[in-house]
Amino acid sequence: MLEKRKNKKSSSRHRILLFSVLCLFGFCLLAQVRPQNGEPKPTKSKVYLLHSDVLKKSPLNPDPDAQILIGDVVFRHDSVYMYCDSACFYEKTNSLEAFDNVKMVQGDTLFLYGDYLFYDGNTQIAQVRYNVRMENKNTTLLTDSLNYDRIYNLGYYFDGGTLMDEENVLTSEWGEYSPATKQSVFNYDVKLVNPKFTLTSDTLRYNTATKIANIVGPSDIVSDNNHIYSELGFYNTQIGQAELLNRSILTNEGKRMTGDSLFYDRVGSYGEAFDNVVFTDTIDKDMLTGDYCFYNELTKYAIATKKAVAIDYSQGDSLFMHADTLQMFTFFLETDSMYRETRAYHKVRMYRADVQGVCDSLVFSSKDSCLTMYYDPVLWNGNQQLLGEEIMVYMNDSTIDWAHIHNQALSVEKLDTVNYNQVTGKDMKAYFENGEMHRVDVIGSVRLVYYPMERDSSLIGMNVSETSLLNMYLENRKMKKMMMSPKSNGTLYPMNQLPPEKMKLENFAWFDYIRPLNKEDIFNWRGKKAGEGLKKSTRGTAPLPNQNLFNQKKK
Repeated sequence: MLEKRKNKKSSSRHRILLFSVLCLFGFCLLAQVRPQNGEPKPTKSKVYLLHSDVLKKSPLNPDPDAQILIGDVVFRHDSVYMYCDSACFYEKTNSLEAFDNVKMVQGDTLFLYGDYLFYDGNTQIAQVRYNVRMENKNTTLLTDSLNYDRIYNLGYYFDGGTLMDEENVLTSEWGEYSPATKQSVFNYDVKLVNPKFTLTSDTLRYNTATKIANIVGPSDIVSDNNHIYSELGFYNTQIGQAELLNRSILTNEGKRMTGDSLFYDRVGSYGEAFDNVVFTDTIDKDMLTGDYCFYNELTKYAIATKKAVAIDYSQGDSLFMHADTLQMFTFFLETDSMYRETRAYHKVRMYRADVQGVCDSLVFSSKDSCLTMYYDPVLWNGNQQLLGEEIMVYMNDSTIDWAHIHNQALSVEKLDTVNYNQVTGKDMKAYFENGEMHRVDVIGSVRLVYYPMERDSSLIGMNVSETSLLNMYLENRKMKKMMMSPKSNGTLYPMNQLPPEKMKLENFAWFDYIRPLNKEDIFNWRGKKAGEGLKKSTRGTAPLPNQNLFNQKKK
């Protein structure tokens, strides 16, 4: 009967030889629980035969000392009892082989079942094969080949196995389990299945008491809505919380967050990232970076701080915006009216090749594609500068469509190191085409200093005028024509007779020294010089006739 079974499982034995070296790994891991005064020495006690229906010698057995036992066989070694249908007992070597309906019982917490058992009473190692099942309270281990070391209270398999508890089912090619510490180690094709997620890895440690999975190699955690990739950290599968290191990645419905370390709460549906954080929205093609980021999967709320940067890369040139704090809100989720709102504060600086800006805070709403800049905002486009008490920039497909400047609006165009085209008024609307300003409407209390040009771009003189409404048209960033209402001829001064006191408007300001120079410069906050900030207006101008005609965008 034994020879027949051994021939049947010869291929399995071949795999056992291939994995035998790995068995040493289990002993190394248990070094921390070994006595500090050297290797433990097992107490040599006898294995006792307690019962057998039949006992005889077999001339076919190569060991003449072997006792053949048949029917209701029971052995005892110390506190361990072993049961089987038949056995070979080697009393001189203190060992035995057990066949069919093998059962090994240690106390009232550990039960080991299989079709075949070889037990050495001197080393206290049990080798159980075929249909093996180890039960330890609420934990069950299934495999075809298991070695159990009673001295270290450690069972390990090397030909594929499954470990189950109340929460999870784990499978791997190689693994070990300690009934004493409840700690297990898995290698090769590791898979942890939980009703709410699946974890796959090449190496994993898991504790059946705490339900904590320790990630020590490339691992993927996949659920219905998100995916986590990590190479180091731990995941509490019972409460759904993970702490992950080494640039782990959390992905949720097109949004991807990574950092030097991550915290994720599956029940609360939120994640936090720390240090060198990158939060990417692959659908809307924008990104948040910083040293801290929080994201709620349910409300779609996100916040980034500590060197926070928002990056829009939906167009050819990316827009980089820095502020002390960046927030993203989502309103009317799961409805046709859903929209997002991004808020930045304080010390906002932004840069793109065609536009730059600074302000104290801003809000961008996808509802009307409007970006509103608050508190001393300044906007640059080439050699054009726009500023006022509040600037509203309307976007079209991530490019500037038009801008509305409220109160103390001032537009300055730098011609050279001395001369500037300037216009100021109550309100101002600037319109853009292909990233270039092509028209400006100035409304209420309009004053301007303007240098008309010859065809060769040489300056004719300086025109100083006042009116109530001004329409300016630009081409290639240069003034093409202007229209005033009511019409005003103003005063034209020849270039060689320019009065210095007329060359700049009373509220003239050129803030080029605070302008972001590149995407790295957005972190360098430079405030306005003392006395150059706008003084918030307290009185409004009288409305123009047909004022409502100018309250809407015109093209």
